[in-house]
Amino acid sequence: MSGTVKNQEAILKKLGIEKLNSMQEEAILAITSSSETVLLSPTGSGKTLAFLLPIFQNLDRSIPEVQALIIAPSRELAIQIEQVARELGTGYKTNVVYGGRPFSKEKTELRHAPAILIGTPGRIADHIRRDSISVTEIATLVLDEFDKSLEVGFEGEMSEIVSLLPNVSNKILTSATQGVKIPGFMRMQNPLMVDFLHEKITSLAVKKVVSPEKDKLDTLVDTLRFVGDQNGIIFCNFKDSISRVSDYLHEKEIPHGVFYGGMEQKDRERSLIKFRNGTYKILIATDLAARGIDVPELNFIIHYHLPIKKDEFTHRNGRTARMNSDGTAYVLTSKYERLPDFINDLHLEEVDVLSGIGTKKETAQNWTTLFISGGRKDKISKGDIAGLFFQQGKLKPDELGTIELKTDCAFVAVPENKAKHVIQKLNNTKLKKKKIRVTHL
Repeated sequence: MSGTVKNQEAILKKLGIEKLNSMQEEAILAITSSSETVLLSPTGSGKTLAFLLPIFQNLDRSIPEVQALIIAPSRELAIQIEQVARELGTGYKTNVVYGGRPFSKEKTELRHAPAILIGTPGRIADHIRRDSISVTEIATLVLDEFDKSLEVGFEGEMSEIVSLLPNVSNKILTSATQGVKIPGFMRMQNPLMVDFLHEKITSLAVKKVVSPEKDKLDTLVDTLRFVGDQNGIIFCNFKDSISRVSDYLHEKEIPHGVFYGGMEQKDRERSLIKFRNGTYKILIATDLAARGIDVPELNFIIHYHLPIKKDEFTHRNGRTARMNSDGTAYVLTSKYERLPDFINDLHLEEVDVLSGIGTKKETAQNWTTLFISGGRKDKISKGDIAGLFFQQGKLKPDELGTIELKTDCAFVAVPENKAKHVIQKLNNTKLKKKKIRVTHL
């Protein structure tokens, strides 16, 4: 047992985490002592780490096949889980599979079977049907944000996957929603419930901003100026509305990214990369961004459109004030708009956003994102990239922002005023024996 604890301590140290939070400690205890666990905890509370740590502890290095299967409702969440798994640095192979990328490429990657396979229901079902993986050694099954997967229509695929796994001995379900119903196809007998949804671990303020006009665009801009130079998401209900809001913010020269289901997968990923590294402070999104994506700490969210259901209102608000931090959710409404009961019942304080305009502090650093045409498969590490940017790019330590390393490329945040100089110095140079392109993203 002491070796297990030591291993966990080493992993946490590597991640820069001093200690696990109480939810994670209780979840790990439940997962290691029960064959069926349902983990209910708010978005951003650290559920991914809570189920990955015990999974890694139970893997057997002598088994050359997939031993744990993790199913996520969205590509973004699947990718995020894989990134966390890689950062743990356990030495076990992990792969992620999802729609929108070539199936043949994934099949090739799976020839050397990973210990952990992560993916979306449709793509995992497809790989199992086509015998890309062996299912006989899969002992652990995780359905992450399982209610979201059911909500978006994956019940058939998930039920099929479960029926095709003959030797699962450990089932884990996670959700950020209260009162969820465990699907019958999981055949859970007496699951151990770990419920932290009741925990008040954040300080969220919900306030109302009233637009004098039916069209709320000008009031949205006033609200953004009121909150100042902070990270936030503007939630819209429809893709067309996102385009309209985005066009207006472009007119007002307010930098931002967009994120919605109809985007190409590559564009969705890159929009999130720019949001994470500070190139964008603002993201305009549908409810796809309400949970299960990796975003920075948010200071605010704005409900430009009101969600139809209370659950979505809760999940949107859960993107800010995450884990012991503060945040504000602004409900943007017009005097012609009727608020749903679940918002009216909150008796929200009304904010005069015009009173705060002009107090915005200018950001100390405007970041932009550079693309590098080399990645993990070229044996390139984050340290290699940092060294290149410091030595040949002549950047100072505080001028190198977030580095995101992918299989075949990388993305680096640099100050906007240094980007042209860095590209001139580094484009078509060599990194780990590979000639790389460095361009603006």
